[in-house]
Amino acid sequence: MDATERVSPAGSAAPEAAPGAPWAGTADPAGAGRPTRLTGLAAACHPGPALAVTALACALALGSGLGGPRSVLVTAAVLTGQLSVGWCNDAYDARRDARAGRRGKPASDGTVGPGAVWAAAGSALVLCVPLSLACGALAGTVHLAAVAVAWLYNLWLKGTVLSWLPYVIGFGALPATVTLSLPGESWPRWWTVAAGALLGFAAHLADTLPDIAADGAAGIRGLPHRLGAARTRLLLPLPLLAATSVLVFGPPGTVDAGDGAALVLAGATAIAGPGLGGRWRKAALGGAVAVAAVDVVLLLARGAAQV
Repeated sequence: MDATERVSPAGSAAPEAAPGAPWAGTADPAGAGRPTRLTGLAAACHPGPALAVTALACALALGSGLGGPRSVLVTAAVLTGQLSVGWCNDAYDARRDARAGRRGKPASDGTVGPGAVWAAAGSALVLCVPLSLACGALAGTVHLAAVAVAWLYNLWLKGTVLSWLPYVIGFGALPATVTLSLPGESWPRWWTVAAGALLGFAAHLADTLPDIAADGAAGIRGLPHRLGAARTRLLLPLPLLAATSVLVFGPPGTVDAGDGAALVLAGATAIAGPGLGGRWRKAALGGAVAVAAVDVVLLLARGAAQV
């Protein structure tokens, strides 16, 4: 993200559409084959990461004994927060993405205007506030603070050496959002927060890895860009394996064969993801999501009440 190339929320600084591309989702002459405004908005919210984080929150909520209705409330709060962050990211980066000719960016390729994406981000954020606070004053405050830091990432921190911090805070706050929604508003165990923070750090590395060269050319200087692609690829498996190790060795009790199998699986997946980057652009991120899934299963198997 280039802090000098900001698109106003009103969309007044609209990017120049690619040759032959319609603006704001207008139909092509043939009337077919073009994404609609609705599908453009759906693609601009970063649906993969948004759904992955929401699913993680839902699994933690259900596994913690929060109950169906309360779990739905927590899931809805997390989903609206993720949608607001994703739309904010694409709207803010629209001009830079248009100049770079990046594909798959509806706010910059003419599928939907930046103003509409800003409006969607604002609407999701407005919904997120009451949904979060309905989970409880403390739970809502923790979640909204995480969302605020994620917006700060989009608007500023993405291009700094602290680019990893919003991810660490956001993922670390998920268990707290869940447990503080329980009766009695109890704080989560340290190992769940530590594992979440480590997964967040890994998610930042994995999400940035495929775009390091293009982002660097655009002037973005986040932590992975400063490390470079090779070092980032070598570093990525460490926080992933560390997150699983914390969940295996942190809680009281003996380590059994299932725990050992989880460690082996997480380690193999953590290494395979970056290694397959040449065949699948998002392989590193896919590996990080797979390790997160292993960690959720591990956490729930050891006793969801221990969250």
